[in-house]
This record gives sequence, C-alpha cells and structure tokens, in this order.
Amino acid sequence: MRNISPILLLIAVLTSHNTLFAQKKEHLSGFSTLSVSYRFNPKWYVYGETQARSIADFSKIDYYEIKAGGGYNFNKKHQLFAGLGSYNTYTDSKKTREEFRVWLQYAYSEFISRVRIEQRFRTEKRFFHDPITDSNTNAERYRYRLSLIVPLNNETIQAKTLFVNTYDEVFFSSDAPTFSRNRLFGGIGYQASNSMGVTVGYLWQRDLSATKNTNTHFLFCGINFTLAHKEHKSSSTIVTPEAD
Repeated sequence: MRNISPILLLIAVLTSHNTLFAQKKEHLSGFSTLSVSYRFNPKWYVYGETQARSIADFSKIDYYEIKAGGGYNFNKKHQLFAGLGSYNTYTDSKKTREEFRVWLQYAYSEFISRVRIEQRFRTEKRFFHDPITDSNTNAERYRYRLSLIVPLNNETIQAKTLFVNTYDEVFFSSDAPTFSRNRLFGGIGYQASNSMGVTVGYLWQRDLSATKNTNTHFLFCGINFTLAHKEHKSSSTIVTPEAD
C-alpha cells in the first residue's frame, strides 16, 4: 500500500494541474521515450533513444526524434558521452522543421547517503532545415542539468526498486535570447529488473523568445532498457529519463 500511495498522489496533482491549465488556456501535453543502452564492459557503452511528443494536442503526436551515441565511464563519478540525432516538428500534420544535432556531454555523479546527485553539462551544434521555405540555419546551445534520484524501498537502485527522480535543466543559446529555456521535472520510477525500468511524472517547460514566452506541461513516461555483455550483467543499473 505504501508503494501505491505516491502514484495516487502524483495522479491527483496532475489532475488538479490540468484543471488550472484549462483556466489559463494551457493544457497537458504528452512526452514519451523509449531508450536502450548496451555495455560492452564497465567502461564503454552505446545508447539509443526514440522519443515522441504531443505538444499542441495531447492525442496527436507532432514531434519525434531518434538519436544515438556512445559513452565512456572514467569511474563511478565521471562520464563522457557523444551523440547525434534527427529531430522533426509537425504543424497540422505537415513537417515544419527538420533538425540534425550533434552533441558532447560530461556528467558528474556523487552520493550523499542513498541520494544520487548528478550534474550534466552538454554542448550542442544544431542544423535546421525549413521544408516550407527550403532554408537552412544553424546554432549552438549549451545546457546544464542538476538531477536527484532517491530510492524508496532499497538503499540503492536495484531490481524491484521504487525511486523518486527530480531535476532542473537550463538552456543557453547562441541566438537571442541567451537564456532560452528552463525545464523542471518531478516523477516516480520503478526499476523492475537489472535491465528494465520505467519513469512517469510531470515535466514543466518554459520557452523564452524575443516576442513571446510559453509554458508547456508534459505528462512524461519513459521506458529504459539496459543490456550488457554476459560478463557484466551483474553490474548495477540506475535509470534516469533523458527528456531531451
């Protein structure tokens, strides 16, 4: 019963937020991810993710992305990752923006008791194509994310562990405005086994521009699979939503 009550509380909070959104002419959007990582050994791994969002209408997907990359664990605290991906936006069922992106990121993790604290720094190069005007542009973006993960029924994240995850991420762009986005997430997850976990929660996104600032309220659901060479299957796994 104790494991059910946090989920019921989350649903109640989301329901009340949705009523407030309607009053403010804002609504709940959808954000779903499916990711797979494979560890060759304790140092090297590869990662792939597909993502779909229903931004304008909860029932209709109007954004998707697919990305992949590789990472290197220097030790339990320091990690380096490089990736690339394709990102596509639709309006009224027509593609209105295509993006190709490459990025490099560094993550630093540490534990205070059972709480995992992760700081992630990412630099991105973005290439845009407008299918309507057939024009091309590019930009750089820099991101910083502070994330906390707290296991609830075990001392560490392992099979059959319920955990709470929250993070805040800020975005800085080479174009005006320099501070372009803030993203805040709160949710609950369940690590079903050493190779599979799921996270659900609420993600608030604030986008800033020279003409208009907008809020987007996402109901988030992420499913993560972590695979490993048979010699490393006993390694511990911690699942966090990428939410890029």
